[in-house]
Amino acid sequence: METITTRIARLAIGLDVDLDNEQTLKDILAIPAAIPVAMERRVAASDAPLVSPPTAERRVSHLKEELRALVVLRYRLESTSIEHHGLSATRELLDQAHQHLMHQGFKPGADSWDTHDWQRRNFK
Repeated sequence: METITTRIARLAIGLDVDLDNEQTLKDILAIPAAIPVAMERRVAASDAPLVSPPTAERRVSHLKEELRALVVLRYRLESTSIEHHGLSATRELLDQAHQHLMHQGFKPGADSWDTHDWQRRNFK
C-alpha cells in the first residue's frame, strides 16, 4: 500500500495534479481506461515502417492513465482490506502509509488521503 501511495503522490506532483482537491480526484477517475493494443508495434522488423517518436502529450497521457489506474487499484485494495480486516485496521494501515509520506517530505494531501470521507464511503 505504501509503494502505491508513494507512486500516486509522485505522479500527482510530476503532473501538477492537486489530489487534495476532491473534484480533481474525480476528474482523474473519470479518465477512460485505454483500449488494449491488438498488435504490439514496438517490435522492430526490418521491413516495418518507422514509428514516430513519442510526444510529450503522449507521455503525459500515459502518466495520467497510470495515476488513474493506481488510484483505482488503491481503492480496490482498501475495499478488500476493509472486508477482510475491518475499517479500523484499514484506516490504521492507510494512515501509517500517509505518515510515512509526510516523513519523506510530501505535503499533506499529495496522495489524496485528505479527500477520504471514511464515515460516508460505501465499501460493499
